[in-house]
Amino acid sequence: MTGIIILAAGASVRLGKPKQNLIYKGQTLLQRAVETANASVCQPVIVVLGANKNVIEPTIKDLNINIVYSETWQEGMASSIRSGIIEMQKIEPKATSVILMLCDQPLVDTPILNLLILSKSKEGIAACAYNETLGPPALFDVVYFPELLSLKGQDGAKKNLLKYADTVHAIPFPQGIIDIDTVEDFEKLSLSNPSR
Repeated sequence: MTGIIILAAGASVRLGKPKQNLIYKGQTLLQRAVETANASVCQPVIVVLGANKNVIEPTIKDLNINIVYSETWQEGMASSIRSGIIEMQKIEPKATSVILMLCDQPLVDTPILNLLILSKSKEGIAACAYNETLGPPALFDVVYFPELLSLKGQDGAKKNLLKYADTVHAIPFPQGIIDIDTVEDFEKLSLSNPSR
């Protein structure tokens, strides 16, 4: 069984407002991520919140997900990953792998998530390839959970992907380069993907 953790705890400092609540094609970015995850074969779906929790949680509280709050979200990405893994081990101790997904990659779709599961290497890692590197969404077998739980500060799972780069099954996903960090990023997305 593969769970999925949507990392949505950041403060969106560069954007100046919660990116999780930006509306794209009639949904917030986080609602889109949740819908994409729920349509996949992954269970459970966990959303990690932190900054701006009070204005973000109401937009997703009625969806079929598990919401966990990272008390130490200010630490950085590592805190969210740890919170998500700990929650998943509580509610689904038999999970054999996990996909880590961001809330600000609006072009990630369900087929990509399912492909990660089908394509993981014999060592148990699969990740998307774009911009000449490996990145999220990415899948890790349960054997890597201790390493994910030991991440600190701003370190994300990319540290692990690079560490095991020779054994990662890479899935070409050029759209993965599109993430929303600034107002300009969001305006560019809306202009370049009018039909999505």
